[in-house]
Amino acid sequence: MQNRLALTATVEREEALRYTPAGLPVVEMWLRHQSRQTASGFERDVACEIQAILIGEDGRKLSGKLAGKTVNVTGFLSQRGLRNPRLVLNIEFVEFVKG
Repeated sequence: MQNRLALTATVEREEALRYTPAGLPVVEMWLRHQSRQTASGFERDVACEIQAILIGEDGRKLSGKLAGKTVNVTGFLSQRGLRNPRLVLNIEFVEFVKG
């Protein structure tokens, strides 16, 4: 079973392009999400900041072009590293929101 997370957010911060030890390009960023959601029949305002990474060719192509932009992203959650259990969103698809 594949669980994917879809989110519309603004890229608050974008780090400089870096490469993994295997040579893959990586862009690390922080996404700011705000929306109105319904839970148990009640509406509530939701706001959060999520750390995210974009690995591979898309990361290389979009490096330096994301900060301040609103995007739709799809990906999955994982821990940051073997010794760091903090959650990070691994972006698999990104598109800019026109507006």
